[in-house]
Amino acid sequence: MRIRTVLLLGLGSLAALALVVSRSYANPETIRIVAPGVWFREGDRDQGHCNNAIIEMKDYLIVVDAGYPSGARATMEDVRRISHKPVRYVFDTHHHGDHTYGNSLWTEAGATTLAFKELADEMQRLEPARWQAAAKTRPDVAEMHRDGPELPKQTINEPLYVLNDGSRKVEFRYFGWGHTRGDGYVYLPKEQVLCTGDAVVNGPYNNLKDADIAGWPTVLHTVGKLKIKFILPGHGMFGGRELLTGQEEFLTELHKGVEDGIAQGKTVEQIQASLQLPPAVDAWVGDASLKRQVQDTYREIKEGKPRGDLGQ
Repeated sequence: MRIRTVLLLGLGSLAALALVVSRSYANPETIRIVAPGVWFREGDRDQGHCNNAIIEMKDYLIVVDAGYPSGARATMEDVRRISHKPVRYVFDTHHHGDHTYGNSLWTEAGATTLAFKELADEMQRLEPARWQAAAKTRPDVAEMHRDGPELPKQTINEPLYVLNDGSRKVEFRYFGWGHTRGDGYVYLPKEQVLCTGDAVVNGPYNNLKDADIAGWPTVLHTVGKLKIKFILPGHGMFGGRELLTGQEEFLTELHKGVEDGIAQGKTVEQIQASLQLPPAVDAWVGDASLKRQVQDTYREIKEGKPRGDLGQ
């Protein structure tokens, strides 16, 4: 039986907490208050779940990321424990299945799923092949008995979309192709809280197969012009601005290291064996994941196209 915890933090302790939580370690199925009416829910990595944010408006809630079907159900259960308000919107940060495959469950429950147009375009381009592949290994996907995932019901066609009901202002922002072509961010300007999806993660969780690896740090540099106190990443524990700068530095150093290796005539295997990244980005480095990331970066540089344009 899973035990879920709602961790209530006094506002006075939040600044001190930011110094502690900037680690890659997450505590699955725990909800933490980030600001009044703003919660961070940690996904269960063993189940492949992403994190969620829950944002309270005057008469309704906004949930960030639909999740896998099993993650969506678990998030719905936790939402009911913290508020009696209905979920009106579920925002998908990008097209990957751990962030979108629960869409139909949320719409059946009465919510409107929304995302940037670029995300919907990616789903139309890449699905239902990825859904069908996931159904072979994930019972929660197979048990949906669908031919493919449900696309967002509402798409956003401009780089800034705002919801403001007088109690809170929520900005949905698009900065360009980083982790995926459709990366969307949720920003709360008053609270200075930024939900990033997988454009920023806290740990060795970077999947580069749909990325523009070279351009991603530039996107993050632009994102960093926002006033930010807390970053709620797609995977790993939430933290402060250091997650954004760390993610940017990791990608920059990865690309530079692979590029230097290619200039020296090294093979991808030689680069994988020899690449040394600075200690400042250790939180983003995993033995298995780094080998895949080097290979993806190597392909992008050698073939002269963003990794997301190179197929599987």
